[in-house]
Amino acid sequence: MKLFSLIENEVIKMIAKKRLMFVFAILVVLISVFAYGQNHTTERTKAQLTQRMGIAATDDWRKLADQQLIDMKNRLDSPYRDENDKSSLRVRIEQLQYNLDNNINPLEQSAAKFTTKFMEQSIFLFLPLLIIMLAADMVSGESSNGTIKLLLVRNVPRWKILLSKYLTLRILEIIVLCFAFVLSVLISGFFFGFGGWLAPVATGFKVIAGKLDTSTVLNVPQWHYTLMVYSLAYFVAVVIGSISFMISILVKSTAASIGIIMSTLVAGNFISYFLSDWKITRYMFMVNLRLTDYLSGSFQPIEGMTMLFSITVLVGWTIASLLVSFLYFINQDILV
Repeated sequence: MKLFSLIENEVIKMIAKKRLMFVFAILVVLISVFAYGQNHTTERTKAQLTQRMGIAATDDWRKLADQQLIDMKNRLDSPYRDENDKSSLRVRIEQLQYNLDNNINPLEQSAAKFTTKFMEQSIFLFLPLLIIMLAADMVSGESSNGTIKLLLVRNVPRWKILLSKYLTLRILEIIVLCFAFVLSVLISGFFFGFGGWLAPVATGFKVIAGKLDTSTVLNVPQWHYTLMVYSLAYFVAVVIGSISFMISILVKSTAASIGIIMSTLVAGNFISYFLSDWKITRYMFMVNLRLTDYLSGSFQPIEGMTMLFSITVLVGWTIASLLVSFLYFINQDILV
């Protein structure tokens, strides 16, 4: 049987499960809620800033940004903040000052900016959870209900069967990201307008010893920055999909498969903060998922990590997952 026919069969099975439709429904609800919340937060922030300035309202974004800068510096002087919070706040202050110095409006809201920001915030937890929903039962689901035996008795090599499932997962990941992009643009466009794609964005910030390094910063159009963010998001989807795919093969229970990978992701957030001094922590895949932080220059909880380092670690996890998946599936006596 040709590989294309196997992939087509897998796509039909995924559609029949309605798992993909469920993922789409989640995206519709959450993007709508986030867009509404972002609009409400933006308006409230502007109102608070203008109130502190002692005026009724203003459209001058520089005055609003200056007031925001003053507020952040006042919070920095608070004795109740720990050193990690202060380091993160210092970085945000320096970024805001850079935007002011380079005439980049950090308060402007648009469909382009929301679409990018949504994916930046989704890349380390929400997006992986969606991918897990698609990948976690691709093999374990068929093993638990016995349909995998019907597939294996056909005169098709096992590696080709598994490859078709894996390539199907890659296709579904592209569909999910494209749907998230289109939906974000359409929904946020009603709140913020559909423009903003040519607005300048500063990228390439580096955080060194808790301080912001702007020596390698570039100003790129918003569409260019959005493309970079979604490219990194797809890479993360491939990594999470590969690991979830492996667990789906090793564990024959769909519930156990989903539970294992989801608990691992959640644990990663705690590990990165509470065990940041443990050197082996930086080699865990879940700690390296926040790739977009390297573009935006967000504060890194683990010092010494770079974009190249994180990508290398994630590539290693992906290759290892695929090797384990194919070796185990090809040699396992599934028919018993």
